[in-house]
Amino acid sequence: MTKNIERIIPQPLAPGMVGDGFRVYNYIPGGDNPATSVPQQRISPFLLLDFAAEVDFAPSNRARGVGVHPHKGFETVTIAYKGSVAHHDSAGNSGVVHPGDVQWMTAGAGILHKEYHEENYSKKGGPFEMVQLWVNLPKKDKLTKPHYQAITADQVTKLVLENNQGQVNVIAGTVNGTTGPAQTYTPVIAANLDLNTGAQFTTATPSGYNTALLVIKGSVEVNGQSAPNHSFVLFANEGEEINITATESATLLLLSGEPINEPIAAYGPFVMNTKEELIQSIHEAQSGKFGTLK
Repeated sequence: MTKNIERIIPQPLAPGMVGDGFRVYNYIPGGDNPATSVPQQRISPFLLLDFAAEVDFAPSNRARGVGVHPHKGFETVTIAYKGSVAHHDSAGNSGVVHPGDVQWMTAGAGILHKEYHEENYSKKGGPFEMVQLWVNLPKKDKLTKPHYQAITADQVTKLVLENNQGQVNVIAGTVNGTTGPAQTYTPVIAANLDLNTGAQFTTATPSGYNTALLVIKGSVEVNGQSAPNHSFVLFANEGEEINITATESATLLLLSGEPINEPIAAYGPFVMNTKEELIQSIHEAQSGKFGTLK
C-alpha cells in the first residue's frame, strides 16, 4: 500500500544563523506557523532538523562556527555534503567531518561541545552544505555515557541502482535490504538518495514509523506529487511504499523512525522527560558536571 503524503512543506522563507558559521533553514520543529512547522512529538524520534543549504563562505583565517555549548539527553547527527567541520568536546574527543562523512554523537548524560569550519576549508572558503539532525533518546538511555560514531564516507553502505539510476547511501537502518553502519538506540532509518535524471526508485518504511524526505538538491515526484528543491515531504502514518521519480538530478535525505512515546521536556540543548529532570540538567551544566572546554 502506498504511503500517503500528509503535506509538503516548502523551504522556509528566511534562514537563521547558528553561531557565525552555519546558515540554516529549520524544518523541525520549524517555529510557530502550523503550515511550516513539524512538532517534535509528530516526527519523533527526530527533534530538530537544520539544513545548511549550499552557500559559499569567503576565505577566512578565523574559525567560524559555534562556541562551547552543552548537550544532554539526545543525539546529534551531522551529515556533510560540502565543506568540512571540525569539533572538540569536554571528554577530549575531536575530529573533522568531511563531505560524505557523518558524525553521530550521543550526548547522553551530558557533554560540552563546539564545532566550527575546519582550518583548511576555512582558509580556502567555498561551498558549504550540511544537515544537523537531533535524535531523541528513550528515557532508559538518556543517561548513557557520551560517545561518538565517526562514520567516514567509505564506511557508509552503498546501494548502487540499476541502469545508472544513481546510488543510495545508507547511514542507519535498512533500505531495500542494505543496512547502514550507525548503531541506534531505537529503530531509525537515515539515508541519502543520489538519483540521476529520470531515475525511478521505490522503497518502503513501516506504516507506524514517522517518515519524511528532505530534498537537498533538485526536484522529484513522490507518490505522484511534485516535491521541489529544498522542500520537506512529511508522510502520514498509513501505508508503506514510497515511489520517487527524479525529474532532474536530485539528492534526498530519507528519515524514518519508530516514535518514542514518552513525554518531552526540552529547553535549548537539553531534552529530558520531566521539568524536574530539565532543571537538574541545567544545574549540572552550570556547576561543571559536564567537564570543561575552551
